Amino acid sequence: MLDFFGSIGSFIMTPLYFAISFVLTSFHTLFGGIFGPASGVAWVLSIIGLTLVIRAALIPLFVKQIKSSRNMQLIQPKVKELQKKYGHDRERLAQETMKLYKDTGTNPFASCLPIILQMPIFLSLFRLIDQAVKNPDKPKGVMTETLNNQFRDAHFLGAKISDTFVNTDDNGVRLLAAILVIAMTATTFLTQRQLMSKNMPADALSGPYAQQQKMLLYVLPVVFAVGGIAFPVGVLFYWTTSNLWTMGQQFYVIRNNPAPGTPAFKAKEERDKAKAARKGLPEPTTGEAESSAVATEVEERPAPRVQPKRQTKAQRQAKKKPGS
Repeated sequence: MLDFFGSIGSFIMTPLYFAISFVLTSFHTLFGGIFGPASGVAWVLSIIGLTLVIRAALIPLFVKQIKSSRNMQLIQPKVKELQKKYGHDRERLAQETMKLYKDTGTNPFASCLPIILQMPIFLSLFRLIDQAVKNPDKPKGVMTETLNNQFRDAHFLGAKISDTFVNTDDNGVRLLAAILVIAMTATTFLTQRQLMSKNMPADALSGPYAQQQKMLLYVLPVVFAVGGIAFPVGVLFYWTTSNLWTMGQQFYVIRNNPAPGTPAFKAKEERDKAKAARKGLPEPTTGEAESSAVATEVEERPAPRVQPKRQTKAQRQAKKKPGS
């Protein structure tokens, strides 16, 4: 059984090793030519470049995540109505809630997709570094023994990037790892808090969805803080860079396309009014803007077309007779 699951894991991870190592070594060729192939700066910049490529590739999923998250916020009043109406019947409540999700095009699991898809990539990078340390003569993907040795021995700001906080006595490694763990934890917390404080309407700040968001606000940073001390410094650079990307990307979306009825939406209205005033244009109508936004965000799907009932030949002939 273990061999079976091991084969499945190898089948999934092997293409990732090739993809991740290809992007990593491509950046290393570029930065290694500038800073030297054995330089820690070259390897750190290569990891950051790898992160940016991955996050750029995940932008379509991030857009789906944002749309789904906003739809979840906007339908919370309807969810509460269903809870009041069918609270005594859990099966019917689940059916009606799923129907509401379907009618509004909302996927409650879409918000987890970017994190879920990043985990195998994160694990691949972790394994590449681990292999470079433990078995440099057995490279994974397109890595070579020479690259493994360079990766294993590279130093950045006096710290070995293949070391972790818990497996070294080097104070330089521990200091850099601690700074990166704190940065990783803080960016995770601030990203989630930014979403809850600026882009959630008042109706969405209570109920099961809000409780889930509040739980994630405190649980995820703790998970990353505890797990981060076991990550190599190179992996911490990956995750911190990814978090900074997420925070900036989310800030841009919240500022330019906020959910209706939120503090960010009101702030955008004020900016739009000020902009219109500077250009001498008519002031945009608040009600029209919000109605338009709501219509855009939660589009009701068209009702399914009702097919006419099939009739027998006798019924069709009866309709043709006068007086029938």
